[in-house]
Amino acid sequence: MKTMKELNTEERPYEKCERFGPENLTDSELLAILLRTGTRGENSLELAKRILYSDYFNGGLLSIHRWSMEQLIRIKGIGKVKAIQILCLCELAKRLSKASAGPELNFNAPDTIARYYMEDLRHQKQESMKLLMLNTKSRLIGETDISRGTVNSAVISPRELFVEALQKDAVSIILLHNHPSGDPAPSKEDILITRRIYEAGMMIGIELLDHIIIGNNCYSSMREDRILK
Repeated sequence: MKTMKELNTEERPYEKCERFGPENLTDSELLAILLRTGTRGENSLELAKRILYSDYFNGGLLSIHRWSMEQLIRIKGIGKVKAIQILCLCELAKRLSKASAGPELNFNAPDTIARYYMEDLRHQKQESMKLLMLNTKSRLIGETDISRGTVNSAVISPRELFVEALQKDAVSIILLHNHPSGDPAPSKEDILITRRIYEAGMMIGIELLDHIIIGNNCYSSMREDRILK
């Protein structure tokens, strides 16, 4: 196996980035630059390709978000330092995505809400629900995670939900949760609990404005779909 110095100049990720810019690098070349070094008998580029395209870690670049520290350090050539670098890269990518969606965030526009929270939710292996609490001007005054369920169902406690909203003096709320399958279509259970929460909220003066379900780079809005009227 050739070392990085033995590769032709146009094959070396650093030199290629310097000459053509990072946008012209492949996923494996970008990861190789982050890893910096390979392992015995394998340069950093080959290590990056093995990480991204092996059968065990099927999913390519997107699958990195799902890996834990323990999973990463099981890979030959990945120690604690490299694992932390990769995890920090994933977190930075999430924060960059959220920051870029921030200026367009409008709590009356489901698409902007979905974009803002997309990276927080779409990579999670279990269903997780967020409660967004708004004031009279539809401005966010608080958000909290209210449930973490199995891959099939998020367990929602309406009582816990409204206790949180009342403590923040919220006049309206929005629910968000993810579908690990990647399909954001609401289940019958999703629709039933949403209607229960809507009706309970109207009785105590806190309106459920929407329930947005996050899929894999897509979403559904029960307000847009007229499940909530």
